[in-house]
Amino acid sequence: MNYETLVPITGIIQNISQSPNNCCHQTITINTPNGINNFVLSPSTEVVGSAQLRSGMPVAAFYDSSLPVPLIYPPRFQAELITPLQNDEIVMLNFFRRNLTATDNSLRINLTRSTRIVTLNGQRYSCPPGGNYLLVYYSVTTRSIPPQTTPRKIVVLCEES
Repeated sequence: MNYETLVPITGIIQNISQSPNNCCHQTITINTPNGINNFVLSPSTEVVGSAQLRSGMPVAAFYDSSLPVPLIYPPRFQAELITPLQNDEIVMLNFFRRNLTATDNSLRINLTRSTRIVTLNGQRYSCPPGGNYLLVYYSVTTRSIPPQTTPRKIVVLCEES
């Protein structure tokens, strides 16, 4: 998967419905501060932690910005990755250098013993997380440049080799 082109939309799941033509596809309606967005979940959609999605759950859904999107309202995107969030939590997907700074200098990570570091399938990751695409879950940052945070959780998106 090309993580570089993934764009998140964060909001609350309003509705989950089965596709009338394909039982392996679902449509999830997400209510955001900017309006409603629909996401199609297919068998290839990665759901972090294999979480059971439900109405009222805060989530971040990522779509591939390089793919065409039908010009309809509300917008409908193919979900590539979806992750549940805790209340008032922010999630960032970016490539982090070995010094744990995002390549665009938008965030620097400070690790503590309480930071949970796992792979996409929920397994413990025991190597240094830098030098990978990371899904970083946090709630506050410093006002420094780059902003710094101590994340609650990091999901390392391991590349296939």
